[in-house]
Amino acid sequence: MSAGRRDWSPAEREYLLAFADDEHLMGQQHTEWIGTAPFLEEDLAFASIAQDELGHAAALYELLGDADELAFRRDADGYRSCALVELPCPDWAEALARHWLYDLAERHRWQSLGAGIDDRLDGVVARAQREEEYHRLHAAALVCRLYGQDGDAHERLDAAVRSLLPFADALWEPVAGEQEAHRAGLATVTSAQLRARWRPEVEAVVGPVPWDELANLGQDARRQRTEHFASLFDRITEVFRIDPNAIW
Repeated sequence: MSAGRRDWSPAEREYLLAFADDEHLMGQQHTEWIGTAPFLEEDLAFASIAQDELGHAAALYELLGDADELAFRRDADGYRSCALVELPCPDWAEALARHWLYDLAERHRWQSLGAGIDDRLDGVVARAQREEEYHRLHAAALVCRLYGQDGDAHERLDAAVRSLLPFADALWEPVAGEQEAHRAGLATVTSAQLRARWRPEVEAVVGPVPWDELANLGQDARRQRTEHFASLFDRITEVFRIDPNAIW
């Protein structure tokens, strides 16, 4: 039986909006490496991954309303993005580390969305999971190769990963609306359960991590923008602000 189109509750909207905002900003961050990645293959890979992430964000936004309105017209305090996707990461090691940590997490997030409650969401999830598997494999191939070597490249990547771990782990702080989304079947697994699956995958590559000693960003981090958000949002909306009423 077809699930049809669901009327999302306010809590369910908050839950999906947090995921959409993460995808949007992660995609925008990846575009920074188009033309500047250290070698051509990565230039092309990051361009493709950025396009996919932005497409996933647009698809999630469209489930909730007007995609342009949600992506470009909200005030900063209306965003629900995690701190990890707001960081600039200007160093290649940092960009690769974030790509890997985020895509490890992203696979679990897509898998946790409930099937059969909305036809449109089912289509978005099916498409995203196919594309995200390539993202994860791409990041893992590079990261595992560098961790398997000695020398400066290994040390730089490890330093980047460990500097980002507090932000990556904070991605799993409960999202607004999560409890209701879980009761409604939109979220089949809690953030705490997803974190428990993700952490061992990280440690399998980087070694033991003192999770309890990581800096705590707070449980309300998704409602508080980092110091980097304003400049990122200005860049994202630069063209849109030229003519907000234009049809692209």
